Amino acid sequence: MEPITAAAPAPPCHEPATLLVVDDEPGVLAALGRVFHQQGYRVLTASGGAEAIATLEREAADLVISDMRMPGMDGAGLLEHVRSRWPGMQRMLLTGYADVESTVAAINRGGVARFITKPWNDDELRALVAEALERARLRRENERLTALAQRHNEELRLMNERLEARVAERTAELEQVVAMLDASHREVRTNFLASIRIFSGLIEMRAPSMAGHSRRVAELARAVGQRLGFSPPQLQELVCAALLHDIGKVALSDALLEKPFTRLDADERAAVARHPAKGQHALMEIEQLKGAAELIRHHHELYDGSGFPDGLSGLAIPLAARVLATVNDYDALQAGTLVGRRLNVGEARAFLMANRGKRYDPAIVDCFLDVQLKSASAKKAALDVPFRVPDLRPGMILARDLHHRDGYLLLAHGFAVTEAVIQQLHQLERAEGCTLTVHVTVESARAARAAETAEAAADAA
Repeated sequence: MEPITAAAPAPPCHEPATLLVVDDEPGVLAALGRVFHQQGYRVLTASGGAEAIATLEREAADLVISDMRMPGMDGAGLLEHVRSRWPGMQRMLLTGYADVESTVAAINRGGVARFITKPWNDDELRALVAEALERARLRRENERLTALAQRHNEELRLMNERLEARVAERTAELEQVVAMLDASHREVRTNFLASIRIFSGLIEMRAPSMAGHSRRVAELARAVGQRLGFSPPQLQELVCAALLHDIGKVALSDALLEKPFTRLDADERAAVARHPAKGQHALMEIEQLKGAAELIRHHHELYDGSGFPDGLSGLAIPLAARVLATVNDYDALQAGTLVGRRLNVGEARAFLMANRGKRYDPAIVDCFLDVQLKSASAKKAALDVPFRVPDLRPGMILARDLHHRDGYLLLAHGFAVTEAVIQQLHQLERAEGCTLTVHVTVESARAARAAETAEAAADAA
């Protein structure tokens, strides 16, 4: 507990520290005031313990220097009280007596950092005060940083606990897809596209709204590519990209996959906007899919430059990616994953026309609509009617494939509904708490309704 004689550091560079000097001798208070005023400190004074406590209740101080021997409350009692009320405040004892016992008691009771004997050396006193203040500052900073680190660590721990299982699951899915994709390319070239279709199906098993989406987009993209005169390798690259364009979504949550894009908040949009780049990265090590991976990266770029992830515009977007952007949105509009509701065929076409030259390449829109209107599949899609399971009737014929929400096929296009099948669909909805939508041809729906009406009339008669 000996005084330190090092040179006094420079005064604080920010707001000056506040010192409270306590002594029953006015001359001592004046002398100490002069010493500390020269260092730029703010100095408060008190002539006794009670006055010092009253001062501290009004004024904040960084350090208290108290004489040991004072009438009433002595220095040890005052510093003990300060330690109890304001534990972060530095405490120093000023004594003119060689009283070891009282000094030790003051140190133990008041947690005194230093004691100073009278008469003091001004330089040593300045050094002691500066050292005590710096030590207090470092301790406060250490406590702040420790608390900050602990809070961050706790936040990270909680986040890791919540995300660990999900991340492990998504990572495993992605690794499985990539591993299977890599294995498929060791097969003969004739099986290559079939393997890609398998992976497309695995991706679509993640969410009911995705079922069949990639296959429909691939069919539409192939038709447009053929009309535009794509070579066979270019066409295969486009179809592969269409089948795998959502591979980057395997790391997204199920809730996020089912939420329409226009209803996402800013953070959710940012997460979804990363999936094209993630899809490219997932395929980058497969030599045969490098071209398709490039298209996957750019399939959400928009003609006016407002897309993602690179904000490309106009002809800077690869031609095949412009095709993919158009047909992908066309199907997403009907699936209800782009805007807040499912659009019918006419509404989806109108959306493309309204955004011609904005979101989409005008030439691609014109080509696509021409192809789509003339295709047999488009005519069939335009002539179907959506039904809920309770409204189905025997004899109705499916106009579209019916997929389970996990992605696998339940009933194929062209299947004729029977009473037994309707009952099985009812059981499936009750067991899984889901609602199925079955698209049937207009002709079969009319025929089934007519038969039901005729049967009801016959019963009435």
